Amino acid sequence: MSTSMPEFQLTRPRSIADAVAARVQHPASRFIAGGTDLLVNMRHGLNSPDLLIDLSGIEELSELQVSDNGLRVGAGVTIAALARNPVVASDYRAVVQAAEGIAGPGHRAMGTLGGNLCLDTRCIFYNQSEWWRSANNHCLKTTGTICHVAPKSRGVCFATFSGDLAPALLTLGAEVDVASTAGKRTIPLEKLYVGFARQDVPVTETQGDGKYFLSLRPGEIVTAVRAKNTPNLRSAYDKIRIRRSIEYPVAGVAVALRKEGGKLADLRVAFTGTNPRPVLLASTAELCGRGFDERFIKGLDALVRDQVMPMKTTFTPGHYRRRVAGVLARRLVARLFED
Repeated sequence: MSTSMPEFQLTRPRSIADAVAARVQHPASRFIAGGTDLLVNMRHGLNSPDLLIDLSGIEELSELQVSDNGLRVGAGVTIAALARNPVVASDYRAVVQAAEGIAGPGHRAMGTLGGNLCLDTRCIFYNQSEWWRSANNHCLKTTGTICHVAPKSRGVCFATFSGDLAPALLTLGAEVDVASTAGKRTIPLEKLYVGFARQDVPVTETQGDGKYFLSLRPGEIVTAVRAKNTPNLRSAYDKIRIRRSIEYPVAGVAVALRKEGGKLADLRVAFTGTNPRPVLLASTAELCGRGFDERFIKGLDALVRDQVMPMKTTFTPGHYRRRVAGVLARRLVARLFED
């Protein structure tokens, strides 16, 4: 059951400078482009901004550029436009596969790259109606005092990030352009996410959780994503979800690899739907220099077990999610290695 949409004002800036200026003037405001996630959350009473800053009229955010050297995608490019671009499909297959599998056709026509990268984290105790959350005394991500997924977590939220495009772009070594009234900066995409959810580390600007999972400073906006074109790097993305459409991933996996002489020379694996941030698997370089054999499979499984979080934030058990992530990773590596 959803509540009625709260009242809000709408402004339509025509430049990035005007957009970030509006955000500074109205700290409680929110940026909106497609609105496929934000508007639903507003109906559920999860967000109540007094002002929405509509970014859909800013042309710079809708630019998509592909060259021999790399890819630059504006944050306002729709997921549908990204999915049907033939050049992106040829050189950045994982990105297109991730885009093609997001929600349904209507969501892809409205939703944007920037929105998917900054998608709010999700949890079965959070993404519910106001009366449902109230009956359960709310949760740590809203106005409650405990995380119902892990009641003994000492103030740490374990809500899960589930955007599809982030893992695909992470395996390509992507960077993001960020703008604010203070200027522009470029950071590795991996550094955009700080949802580590470590119980032994206080929540800070660099060590967040499911509630504080983005490193964006107040008033900042993601304006574009860049990825280099690495010769002979093959990539793919796949996911498991409860339904085959209009559903968030239980686990999503992106793999990019390069072979030399029948052996792995470069391996990158990233996950979504498992942790409060998209996870670029660490230590995969240790698996390179060999073929796709039993020793490799055991090594990959061990890395997945160590780095994928087994918390039950969706309708499936946490251990199932971890196992599925490992299976998807093995399948994708095998497929790309044999191509």
